[in-house]
Amino acid sequence: MSGRVLLHVGTPKTGTSYLQDVLFRNRAQLEPQGIRYAADRFDAHFLAALDLMRLTWGGLETQAVGAWDRLAASVREWDGTSIISHEILSTASPTQVARALESFGGAEVHLVLSVRDLVRQIPAEWQENVKHRSLVSYARFLEIIADPGRDTRIGSWFWGAQEIPDILDRWGSSLPPSHVHVVTVPPPGAPRDELWRRFSRTFGLDGLDLDLTPERANPSLGVPETALLRLVNKRVVPIVDPPDYRPLVRELLAHQTLSRRTDSARLGLPPEKHAWAQDLSRAWGEEITRRGYDVVGDVADLVGPPPGDFVDPDTAPADELLPAALDAISALLVEGSRLRAVEAELHRELDEARAALERSYLRPSYRLREKAVHSLETSAPGRGALGVYRRLRGRSSRSA
Repeated sequence: MSGRVLLHVGTPKTGTSYLQDVLFRNRAQLEPQGIRYAADRFDAHFLAALDLMRLTWGGLETQAVGAWDRLAASVREWDGTSIISHEILSTASPTQVARALESFGGAEVHLVLSVRDLVRQIPAEWQENVKHRSLVSYARFLEIIADPGRDTRIGSWFWGAQEIPDILDRWGSSLPPSHVHVVTVPPPGAPRDELWRRFSRTFGLDGLDLDLTPERANPSLGVPETALLRLVNKRVVPIVDPPDYRPLVRELLAHQTLSRRTDSARLGLPPEKHAWAQDLSRAWGEEITRRGYDVVGDVADLVGPPPGDFVDPDTAPADELLPAALDAISALLVEGSRLRAVEAELHRELDEARAALERSYLRPSYRLREKAVHSLETSAPGRGALGVYRRLRGRSSRSA
C-alpha cells in the first residue's frame, strides 16, 4: 500500500501541543475519514522522534526504542492519509531526515512546518528552557543565541528548532515546493480559533466533527512566574531527579498553577534585540515566498508585533514574586494532602491483605499441612517425597 503522509515537524511554541491533543483524542473519528493518527499514548510521536534522533530525555528514551519503526510501519500499511506531528523533529540532522523519509516507503510525503515570529519565539524558548530545569538567566540566553556560530547546547538547539530556512532545507530539499506547507501563527489580536482554522485546512480536517476541547497544552508564563520558576530550579535541580521534576515542577507548578496567573506582565524582547529579531524574521518570510511553498496564512505574520514595555525577569523584585510563590506553595500543599490520602489508603489495603493472609495460616487445613511437612522433613525418604511433590506442583514449601 502507499498513501499520503503529512509530516509536521514543528516549530516549537506554534500551537503544536493543542494540535497533537486534538488529533490524539479524535483518532477514532478520523480513521473512517481516511485519516490516521497512529498513537497508543498521547506522547507516542514524541517517543518516535526521540527514537529517530537517538535523543536522551530524562530517561524517557528507554521507552522509545523501536517507536519510529512502528510508526513508519503504520504509515506504510495505511492507504489513506497519515499524520505525524512533533516539534522536536525540527532539529533532525540530514541523515535522520533521510532515514525518516525512506521509512515511509512509497507514500506521498508532504512537509508541514508551523512558524511564528522571533519576537515571540525567543522569549517562549527561554521559558521552555526554564521549564526543563535550566538555570540560565534571560540576559545570558539572549547573549548565547545572538551568536549562532557559538558552539553551545542552548544555541545549537535554539537555531536547530527555530531557523526556518534551515529546517526547510533539511526536511524539504527532496520534495517539490507544492508538497511543502508553511503555516504561520496569526499575530496578536487575531481570532482565537484562527490558528486552528489554518491547521484544519492544511491537514484536511475541515468539515469534520471533532472534539476541540483542550485537554493538554503547553501554556506560557508571565514574567514573575518564570523568574520564580528559575529560582525554584536553583534549589531543586541538584536534588530532584528528572523523572520527579517533570510531574512536580513542570506540570504541577508551571503548567497547572503558575500558567493560570494571566494578569502578570508577559515576557518580551529588550529594545536592542527587537529590531534584530524582526529583520531576521522578515528575511525568512522573503525566502519562503521566493521558494514558492504553499503558505497557509501570511508571511507578513512572521515580522512580529511592535515593541512594547520590557519587563526584565532577571531583576524581578521579591514583592512581585510573592503572589506566585504563595500559589505555588498552596498547590504543593494540596498535592501533599492528596498523596497522604493515597498513602493512607495503600496502608489500609496492605493491612487488610496481611490480616487475610494471617487468617489463612490459622485454618485447620493449613495447620495440618504444616504439621505433615515438618514430619516429612525429619527423614531422608520424607524429604525426597516432599521434593518430588513440590516439583510436580511447582509451589513453595509454605504452600506444600
